[in-house]
Order: sequence, then structure tokens, then C-alpha cells
Amino acid sequence: MFMSLTNSSISLSARVDVGIVNGKQAKPHSRPYMVSIQNNFKHICGGFLISDEFVMTAAHYKVLDYINAHFSFNRYPDILTVVVGAHDLRKSEISDRVEVKSYIPHPYYPFCSSQNDIMLLRLQEKVKLNNDVKWISLPKEGDVNGDTLCSVAGWGRLWTNGILSSRLMEANMTTINHTVCQHKWGSKYLASEMICGDSGGPLVCGNTAVGVTSFGSRERCNSLKHPNVYTKISAYLPWIHQIIRNIK
Repeated sequence: MFMSLTNSSISLSARVDVGIVNGKQAKPHSRPYMVSIQNNFKHICGGFLISDEFVMTAAHYKVLDYINAHFSFNRYPDILTVVVGAHDLRKSEISDRVEVKSYIPHPYYPFCSSQNDIMLLRLQEKVKLNNDVKWISLPKEGDVNGDTLCSVAGWGRLWTNGILSSRLMEANMTTINHTVCQHKWGSKYLASEMICGDSGGPLVCGNTAVGVTSFGSRERCNSLKHPNVYTKISAYLPWIHQIIRNIK
């Protein structure tokens, strides 16, 4: 599924940023792959660079519902942009802003479920790489074992229903065994496509992005009963490479 933003109007949900709970402020520009996805110059969710032309994020925006809603009111299309190299989103000197040319949700992402919750954004132009702007590596294959120390980052809420952070926050997290997560989430959790952890945001293990925030507890961030779940990037590598290869 490939959809152009040229004639589409989108107002996106911020559910991808489930929050950085019990975290700390990241060292400015220590995560140069992080981007702020914005609508009308307001942060709506996080994402990360996987090349100088593509951003990865979650697909659970329900973009088609928003497009239909906007067209029904004959609204002029909003402009979706990506801010790269940012730390404090309040700073007026933010100039590294690139328009999104098109978005590509996974073709089998069903809007009523959490499966295949992954999407690529193609940028209008390639970003200029420097010390503050770099892409992050993707896994080559395989799985992430339980009890692996990883990290998350984002501009999400600092606590359940709390304020949004304008500065990039980060937190360590430990992955959870598939069997344990299956017991906690039941049939909603699919080990072949998902990774389970105890905090929210893009999931990074070492210097590799291994997961994309998908879903968690609606009642409480960092829930022990229902830990956050991430889409397993390694399960979608053929699709990702095909999209990028065909664009080229």
C-alpha cells in the first residue's frame, strides 16, 4: 500500500508516544536518529531515521479514517513535517524541517487490531547528515532475548496522563520473555511479530533499532500487568527493503 500526501489531509493521533516513564533528559543530540513528526508545527509523535530519506514509525494513526473525515469537510490538506536533529522542541531556531512526501503503512495492517503496526514515511527531500542527524541501523535478522537491557526515547508524557516533555527524554528498559508476555496479553500478543518491554518509545538495543512502539496499558504507563509491546522490526525486513529498493 503506497499513499501520497499531496492530496491528503491528516490529523494524527499521538498514541505512538506512550511516554517516557521514570526516565531522564537525554544528552542533547545523543540520539541523532530521533525525529519529531509534526502536524501544523505541533509534535504529534516520534519516529526515527532509517536512511537519509525514510523515517520509521507506527501505523496505528488510522490515517484513512482521518483522510475521509477531512475530505468530508472539504478542508485544505494539512502539511505533515519531520523535524530532525532536535532536542528541545520549544526552541525557535529549529530549521531542519522536511515535508513528508508519502506514507507507506504495512499493507496488512488492520485498523481494528495491533498486528503489522509499522509504517514508513518517505521524505520530500533527503536530510543532510551531520553529528546531530544520522540514521540508525536495523537488525539483520533474529530475535531479541528476554532480559535484554535496551533503551527508549521520545517527547511523550512523563507519567500517565501527565504533561508532554518538550525535551527528548530517555529511559532504560528490559525486554520480557515471550512466554511471560503471552500470559499477560493473551491472544493479542504474537511472539513472531512483537517484543515485550516495560517502557515506551522506539526500542533500541545496543546501536540497533529493534522495535516500534505499538500498544500498552490504557490505564497506566509502565504497567506490570500489561507491559508495553513493540512491533518486531526483524519480522518486516523483507517488506522494508522492498519498499526502499522500489523507490530508488
